[in-house]
Amino acid sequence: MKSYISRYYLLICAAGTVLLSGCSKFLDESDPSNFTIDQYYRTAEHAASGVNSIYASMREPTGSGFGGGAWMMTEFATGLADTDLGQAVNSYFVKDLINTPDNAYGRTYWVSYYRGIANANLAIEKIPAINMNEAEKKKLLGQARFLRAWYYFGLVRMFGHIPLILKPVSLNSPELKPNQAPVEEVYAAIDADLKEAEAAGLPWRDASGRVSLGAVKSLMAQVYLTMAGYPLQKGAAYYDLAAKKAEEVIDSKQFSLFPVYADLHNPSKKNIGENIFMMQFRTQIIPSSWQVAIIPYNKNISAYSDETGGIYANINFIRSFEPGDLRVKEKQFFYTNYTSESDRTKTVELGGYYIYKHFDEAAQLTTANSDLNWPVIRYADVLLTYAEAANETAGPGTKAYSAVKEIRDRAQLPELSGLSKEQFREAVWRERWFELCYENTTWFDMVRLRKAFNVGTRQFDEYVGHKFSYGPVVSARELLFPIPTQEILDNSNLKQNDGYK
Repeated sequence: MKSYISRYYLLICAAGTVLLSGCSKFLDESDPSNFTIDQYYRTAEHAASGVNSIYASMREPTGSGFGGGAWMMTEFATGLADTDLGQAVNSYFVKDLINTPDNAYGRTYWVSYYRGIANANLAIEKIPAINMNEAEKKKLLGQARFLRAWYYFGLVRMFGHIPLILKPVSLNSPELKPNQAPVEEVYAAIDADLKEAEAAGLPWRDASGRVSLGAVKSLMAQVYLTMAGYPLQKGAAYYDLAAKKAEEVIDSKQFSLFPVYADLHNPSKKNIGENIFMMQFRTQIIPSSWQVAIIPYNKNISAYSDETGGIYANINFIRSFEPGDLRVKEKQFFYTNYTSESDRTKTVELGGYYIYKHFDEAAQLTTANSDLNWPVIRYADVLLTYAEAANETAGPGTKAYSAVKEIRDRAQLPELSGLSKEQFREAVWRERWFELCYENTTWFDMVRLRKAFNVGTRQFDEYVGHKFSYGPVVSARELLFPIPTQEILDNSNLKQNDGYK
């Protein structure tokens, strides 16, 4: 923590290097690093640029190459992903349940998310004193609070007891080596930030990719659903809160499922329709960089020079989908063949189920410069959050069935009916596993539920003791990721999570 703060505090938190897709200026601000903090945050333009900078850290874990990519960490932790990338040792450490605190994936998340938090803290402290339009000021602060909540929500679920820093930290601050906060205290701060963001006057939608009211309420539903489960186990009251927030999003009529799965990876569909909130990328400016990871290893199908085979679906997971599920058919969520880069009239069989829902067709065929955004919150997640939470509150009512029906209709599956509360609960869980796979969602579901999907039985095992289809058995230590070694070396107040050395 100390090394991170000393590097970044005096750089005005890289204000203006952020990516958002509203316009080129928003994507490609000039470097303001010659400013000092005393010179900055004086004008409305400074305020906007400072808030823009908070978004930038979201993108960092998606970077991919022959060393893998941090975004894969929570996918390999599910036991539902495979890789052909032998040199990406960090992937194997997680996949084979032999992870260590030296894993660079965890370090990437820790450093980038705390950088985002530092930027948010600075904006939240400095913007109130700026002489500018009060409504715009309130919206900017709402964005900053949402983003700080989002970063902390990721960190607390991955690492458990973490430092909770809500003010800018100087080199002389006692929080330069902060203590870890109780998990419940972190969630209280997340909740408080989201309530502030909810009251900030944000629009329901924002086609530029900035935080919207829809994103705020959707994240609140996710947070309350998690607080209802492990580790806090707040139960019925928080399931009710989650259901109500998700229902507000549904009842707003601002969002809808795309009619076809192809729209999920269509660059022209950024920030609209089903896409409530996304990480923003722009071809030729800041292109998305995970494409090389979802291409099979050296099959020569892509315009990209790198084809890493970094991550693809475990075949046993594919076989667990319900018969007739459209999502598992060719070039829906997955692809098993593609045309040859040297001759597009020829088809190459790939030997596995690669991830098509994140696949940029134009970039693979011609440009090698991807224009796709990464999905953070989809309307499909909101529907399933509502169905799960409403069922826990009052059993499977008409509206809960309707929410699941939307998901299953698109997958060309029959409507559910006549289920008990327990049967409906597991039916919704299965839909979450299938619909939200490989979107950095499933492992978080496993931990909050303490459940793991058994791909052989199609039932749910206890998370601790669950055996992956390829052999490893989950232990209690896999409820969290290890705090990175360098952070503990820099801050002697940090205690490592149980089971890691």
